[in-house]
Amino acid sequence: MQPTHIPIDYLPIFMQFIFAFGFVATTILATHFLGPKRAGKSKLEAFECGIESVGNARSPFSIKYFLTAILFVLFDIEVIFMYPWAVNFRELGLQGFVAMLIFISLLLVGFLYEIRRKALDWE
Repeated sequence: MQPTHIPIDYLPIFMQFIFAFGFVATTILATHFLGPKRAGKSKLEAFECGIESVGNARSPFSIKYFLTAILFVLFDIEVIFMYPWAVNFRELGLQGFVAMLIFISLLLVGFLYEIRRKALDWE
């Protein structure tokens, strides 16, 4: 009876971690030492998409914005789970269909909860 896992089996994974870490460290150090070092007022100023910075970046946003974004991401990811099911619909049979009905019903309950709590209503 042979052991299922011996340490030499993990050598390629260990080597890949070492190579990846070494590449990242080398790249960071090379850009730090070889890159230009001209700090000035315009260089240290925040820049985004060519638009001049105006006002305080710490101004508060409405919580509705963040709530809508989080809910969109949640439902978007849940919809992504439906693609493999749709591709394998025939192979999964009745059991797969029932599982997807349960999944969709849970999505519907969550959506109805959002509507009831008025999470998507903008004032």
